[in-house]
Amino acid sequence: MFKKKDIFFKTFEEMADTLVEAVQYFSNGVSDLSDVTAFAKAMKEYESKCDVYVHTILKELNKTFITPIEREDIMALTTSLDDVLDGIEACASRFEMYYVHEKDEYITLFGDILLRSANQIKKAIYLLTEKKLLAIREPNIAINELENQADDLLRVAVKSLFANVKDPIELIKRKEIYEMLEQTTDYCEDVANTLESIIMRNS
Repeated sequence: MFKKKDIFFKTFEEMADTLVEAVQYFSNGVSDLSDVTAFAKAMKEYESKCDVYVHTILKELNKTFITPIEREDIMALTTSLDDVLDGIEACASRFEMYYVHEKDEYITLFGDILLRSANQIKKAIYLLTEKKLLAIREPNIAINELENQADDLLRVAVKSLFANVKDPIELIKRKEIYEMLEQTTDYCEDVANTLESIIMRNS
């Protein structure tokens, strides 16, 4: 069913490694927002690095006749991984755009959920490239559980905002950031769902 590790699997591993690095940087960065410009710039660099991997996969798809998994699965997995990076970069850019300099316990908690999700994605991608398909179900379940935690956290965070923040502009800014962070955990779940369809197609 699979040949030895090829350019597609190698690039998926590189995307997963970059995702973990980026989310680790984000998670650390939200605990110190003293220089949001540098923070946003560094996150943009991670996102650009991931775009290079996307272009590599698209280029290889155009010239490769036999692929290790279905072409549409390669495209779907590439897109879903890229969406996570795009989501986290878009969140980071909001800190600079909205002049958010004060740390926030809920953003820190979202960062932790995203970091755990990214590590599970990396684990699942490496299982894919090692052809251990059924073992992918374990990190997939973890990703789904983390997305549920993010849903719960969003409800708590927004409730707290409306109870405690009187400045309407500040409320709007924080609420949007919370919602974007939660949406990024949805993108993580999309990766898990794409991997699940790959398992079903290839097992």
